[in-house]
Amino acid sequence: MTTATPAQQPTALRRDAEANRARIVVAARELFAERGLNVGLNEVAHHAGVGVGTVYRRFTDKTELMRAALDDPLQAVLEVAARADEELRAWDGVELLLEQITDRLVDNLGLRDVALGGAGVAFGADVAQGIADVMERLFERARAEGDLRDGVVVPDVLMLLWLVTSLAEHAADVRPGLHRRYLQMLLDGMRAAPGRGPLREGLDSEEADLIAMRWAGR
Repeated sequence: MTTATPAQQPTALRRDAEANRARIVVAARELFAERGLNVGLNEVAHHAGVGVGTVYRRFTDKTELMRAALDDPLQAVLEVAARADEELRAWDGVELLLEQITDRLVDNLGLRDVALGGAGVAFGADVAQGIADVMERLFERARAEGDLRDGVVVPDVLMLLWLVTSLAEHAADVRPGLHRRYLQMLLDGMRAAPGRGPLREGLDSEEADLIAMRWAGR
């Protein structure tokens, strides 16, 4: 029978720790996507097949775990925004951004809360701001090209995304994908067309952020 040397033992422990951490991140990503960010660390530990103490040894708090689980999906959202920003016609970028981001947020409720500013955590702020910046540029171009209805502003997008993703959440077991129909209607309402009157007074960014926090139940 062979005995592990002192040098081998720390290496094996590090590998076990890394494997446990990876399992925890995968478990958290799956649960956050399915049920949102209210999932507890005990539930994550059970889903990962480890003890809750192992979770606390790998992550100092739930925010650190959320960051690890959602960083890749958040970066993917920013990549979608970057592609939309490169569309030759701004309205094509608006449609691309809203359609693809909506699908991602529908598939991942935790990502939705963070990306739309409802989670109350700082690490998603750069993504929310990145989306807003791209939207601002696209709206400015779309107005100049005659495609965007007068009065549509960037905070409206936050509200539209909450509306459509909330619908998707409640319709998931009745009609999956139904949100795309209503997103299409909303996009049509944003587009310039003959005979359309002015929109009623909209909301500013602070008001939109407050509503987003309430919508997420925080």
